[in-house]
Amino acid sequence: MKRVVLLMVMVFISVMTFAQDASELMTQANAAVESKDFEKAIELFESVLAIPDHGQNVDNINAVLGQLRPAVAKSKASDAVDSKEYDKAIELYKAAIADYPNEGIEEQAGKIFYNEGIKSYKSEDFVEAANCFAVSQNDFNYDKAEKYKSASLKKAAETLVAEGKSSVEGVAVSEANKAELVENIAKVYFSQGYDKYQKGAATIKSATESVNSGSITTLDDEYKNAVAAGKKSFEQAIPFLKKALELDPNNANAKKVLAACEQSL
Repeated sequence: MKRVVLLMVMVFISVMTFAQDASELMTQANAAVESKDFEKAIELFESVLAIPDHGQNVDNINAVLGQLRPAVAKSKASDAVDSKEYDKAIELYKAAIADYPNEGIEEQAGKIFYNEGIKSYKSEDFVEAANCFAVSQNDFNYDKAEKYKSASLKKAAETLVAEGKSSVEGVAVSEANKAELVENIAKVYFSQGYDKYQKGAATIKSATESVNSGSITTLDDEYKNAVAAGKKSFEQAIPFLKKALELDPNNANAKKVLAACEQSL
């Protein structure tokens, strides 16, 4: 009988210890909430729930956890955006959206990436701007980002061509934007080549019209110089047109103008 009584006393002491531990953890958890250390608060509240016979109000704890968990998930993702770890941020937002579909995280994520895109665009980091707009548009269905993504990719292409780049190798462009950026670079190169082609064609046309009007002849230096200048423009156009075709081999206009330049030389 004595051994049974001792056992009961030990169980009672154990329960009292659990309750005391839970109370201390609750105090710490509430203090963590007050100091906005929400991740620590979650850990402490979950520790309370893990204690048997903790003596705390489970509904109240779960209600608080229901607010803290999505808040922490969004905060982690936002921190990744602030540190420009966009890939990490995307994964964190996707996880948060999946875990807390009713918390409006998707809309917030779209706006965050959209605003970051605006900042990058204003600082003329057009590739990074396009990356952010693509995340906002594609991952979070933020419609406002679509036109700005296209504008950023066009600006990015112009910048890369000005730097002499003829590919996106080494450019930190996202997979979502790569094909469109390549297409835009090809368009810029074609535009530059076409401008030179038009300049040459216009020079020769003007000289030919002068010959047809009788003001000069094909033997005159004026005509010969005009033809030479026109051909010079054709020669200058060819490298740009070839770069356009390297990036976009199916560009029918580039093929046509390149053939015209080569045939005129």
